[in-house]
Amino acid sequence: MAYDTATPPKLVMPAPMGQGPGIWSYDSTDAAATVDGAGYITNAKALGMKVGDVVLVTDTDASPRIITSHLVASVNATTGVGDLSDGVTLGSTNSD
Repeated sequence: MAYDTATPPKLVMPAPMGQGPGIWSYDSTDAAATVDGAGYITNAKALGMKVGDVVLVTDTDASPRIITSHLVASVNATTGVGDLSDGVTLGSTNSD
């Protein structure tokens, strides 16, 4: 599934006092390898994303759900397209 600007990442914690990274949440049926593809977030600049912001991505159709953490690697000043770093899985197993 391609990125849809109608369901963008949501800023859940702005940078405190304008310093440091903001934290974003994004739910998608796309896997982390798709979400961190070059230029996936087409409206990053319009959303207010900044390089270094953290994006927590939930793969909503994985079972169990998979959450990965990414950094905003770049935001193109002209096109507004954002690129996320490779994701780090935060853990999704429950062996009991």
